[in-house]
Amino acid sequence: MKENCIPVIQIDDVLVSVDCLSEKFCCDLEACKGICCVEGDAGAPVDLDEVAGIEEALPEVWPMLSASAQAVIDRQGVAYTDEEGDLVTSIVNGKDCVFTCYDEAGHCYCALEKAFREGRTRFFKPLSCHLYPIRLKKIGDGVALNYHRWEVCKMAVEKGRRLNLPVYRFLREPLVRRFGEAWYAELEQAADELREQGYLE
Repeated sequence: MKENCIPVIQIDDVLVSVDCLSEKFCCDLEACKGICCVEGDAGAPVDLDEVAGIEEALPEVWPMLSASAQAVIDRQGVAYTDEEGDLVTSIVNGKDCVFTCYDEAGHCYCALEKAFREGRTRFFKPLSCHLYPIRLKKIGDGVALNYHRWEVCKMAVEKGRRLNLPVYRFLREPLVRRFGEAWYAELEQAADELREQGYLE
């Protein structure tokens, strides 16, 4: 691989860090038990449309939530504005997302996603969760996509390396959800060209 790597590419109004193309990643739920739903000091970033979708789904997911989560939602709703001024999902005890649930093996799962996959709701889960480990940041009229490194996901990095699965391929579904099939096809083409030029492995 060439030493002078291209740091970013642009597709339409989206800036994509090349780390999203070069780094490897694949969630390993058996290893991490879904700790990303628990660790952190704020909830998942959401926009107003997503808050509306969550509120619409709330009656279906309510029975799955803990009493503590229900109390938080009763008190402040499904989302709040954090210290940085971002709208995020509400959390319990300063860490757990209110929609975090646990199975018999102690693995975390998202109540919103479970209800959606069972065909009971129309809202999947916040895009910021679906896109992780890519973080989306608005820049003027466009957005930037950056790869986020987090110690709790080290097993996912190792699994991704074993499978030789780049971040952008692992996240095909949420990238298409946000930007569309045509945009994703351009991303794949850009990655292939960089690989042919020796910038990617």
